[in-house]
Amino acid sequence: MDRVASANAISATPSLDSDDESHAPAIGGPLAGLMLGATGVVFGDIGTSPLYAIQAIMTGEHPLPIDIINIYGVISLIFWSMIVVVTFKYVFVVMRCDNHGEGGSLALLALINRTLGKRIGWLMACGLLATALFYADSMLTPAISVISAVEGLDVVSTAFHPFIVPIALVILIGLFALQNRGTDRVGKLFGPVMLFYFVCIAALGIANIARHPAVLWQPLNPLYIVTFFRAHPLVSFLSLSAVVYAITGVEALYADMGHFGRRAITLAWLLIAMPALVLNYMGQAALLIANPKAAANPFFLLAPKELLIPLVALATLATVIASQAVISGAFSVTQQAMQLGYMPRFKIRHTSSHAAGQIYVPAINWLLAVMVAGLVVSFKASAAMLPAYGLAVVGTMLITTAMQYFVIFRIWKVPIYLSGFGLVFFTLVDCTYLAAGLSKFFEGAWFPVLVGLVIFTLLLTWHDGRKLLRIKLEDAALPAEVFINSSAASAVRTPGTAVFLTATEEGVPSALLHNLKHNHVLHETVVLLTVKILGVPTVPDEERYRITALGKGFYRLRLRFGFMQETSIPEALKLVTGCGTDFSPMTTSYFLSRETLLASANPGMAVWREKIFAAMMRMADSAMSFFRLPPNRVIELGSQVEI
Repeated sequence: MDRVASANAISATPSLDSDDESHAPAIGGPLAGLMLGATGVVFGDIGTSPLYAIQAIMTGEHPLPIDIINIYGVISLIFWSMIVVVTFKYVFVVMRCDNHGEGGSLALLALINRTLGKRIGWLMACGLLATALFYADSMLTPAISVISAVEGLDVVSTAFHPFIVPIALVILIGLFALQNRGTDRVGKLFGPVMLFYFVCIAALGIANIARHPAVLWQPLNPLYIVTFFRAHPLVSFLSLSAVVYAITGVEALYADMGHFGRRAITLAWLLIAMPALVLNYMGQAALLIANPKAAANPFFLLAPKELLIPLVALATLATVIASQAVISGAFSVTQQAMQLGYMPRFKIRHTSSHAAGQIYVPAINWLLAVMVAGLVVSFKASAAMLPAYGLAVVGTMLITTAMQYFVIFRIWKVPIYLSGFGLVFFTLVDCTYLAAGLSKFFEGAWFPVLVGLVIFTLLLTWHDGRKLLRIKLEDAALPAEVFINSSAASAVRTPGTAVFLTATEEGVPSALLHNLKHNHVLHETVVLLTVKILGVPTVPDEERYRITALGKGFYRLRLRFGFMQETSIPEALKLVTGCGTDFSPMTTSYFLSRETLLASANPGMAVWREKIFAAMMRMADSAMSFFRLPPNRVIELGSQVEI
């Protein structure tokens, strides 16, 4: 980590290729098994929203009188938010905007870039901002969900109150500490546990609906929303910032699509998650009508006293699962961002020998752990953190809607008169929620804005810095034909194979020039290797490489990977034929260029961004580690570069 990044800081932080090959990831297994898995992973976040959503709406910074009009209005808002935002927008529209099976902001950005054959500046900014907000969400979700579950102990007995924060901290720190062991085995329990959780919250809802059966049908009438807003327009509008808590985690439906498939997630939502959530919210509404004082914690007060402790335990387990899904998602997003060239290399550990998606990123894990612990200690209660939570979610939703425009009208080429109204409607809904969330900016909503801007600046600085550095190296590169016909013709050739990693497919890498200058020899076989990350999730082995013979023992080789694949160069070289060598580990050496970046006042980025870029390069994991190169076969040669 203390290395100065090498030339493969660009070549070794691969670039996004514009090739249009597409290969969907294989999604295997019976549909029922995929539905169960989706229930455990995809719906953990939105599934734990009943713990705090109604409580936050009715007793938050702008409390509502506990009466029929307000209760029905709130339940109607929650129900129609699930229908419009989750079901119509995400399940029926957004999840169709897949990048050959993969979802998420970066996958969608890669799809648009690849299909249009160019990068659109503001669209890239949207994708990076959505990624930045996801990291903010990854900090908030574990903190809010776990502490909201532990707060159930306060319902059992107020004697537990002083211990809520310490207990939540122990659970969260333990969760982050176990990440390096992987979640393969534990993950198999996620589905059954969450299925049991959904059954339990539905049963609790049904038991309380008997107090006031009319909640089963009356709040479904959207006219109650109109009545609710007429009763007190300002407070009703501000309550939207809390209503959105009921749909937090909606992005997980899209982001995890590659693991379970659109059909499994759709059915799990329509048949399991949504019915259970609606019944629980209706049960909380019936409880509030019968007992307005239950607004202090309506979720846990749904249960009889003898079931409170088991419910707290089950809710805590469900929130741990929701947190685990978000943490694992942060690891996956980090890997995608690295592969697509928006983030420096971090050390990645694979925690399963058979599940490619099981990865652990130590730097991200402990950064999240510190931030989550800081949030719990600073805010001390879930209610205090909720304003920050909602804004991060709505910001991501709005960006997804904006990116949909390109897919629907530019890629699918749907006439605007067919989909224009729907897109405008979704945008208005998102903007309304965003405006309500911004009203709580000084109550905590500043946190995701601050975190998002910081991470967005880092991602954009890395992207722009790599681009400038690549241009600088391309301008200084000696044409390969000139080098081969002059220097190579007279150089002494030594047995073996030399692989020189380079960022570009033109010119000679500086490591090759320095090697000849200092050692005065060339290997019998010289391979100029460029790694390209395509805008698709996976590339099959038969399309892994392209090779071009340059003459006199020189070859230009391009290895191609999908943005969800591990970039192991030695494994990929085992597939390569046609260049006079089998890349034997005992006769193959790898040469890396190592550039020391010097910040300067040259046109490009501001000096402060250049300094940030240089610091990020120093902190980046080495190319040797990133590409799984054997340490005893790697040689690094350095130089200084100004951008």
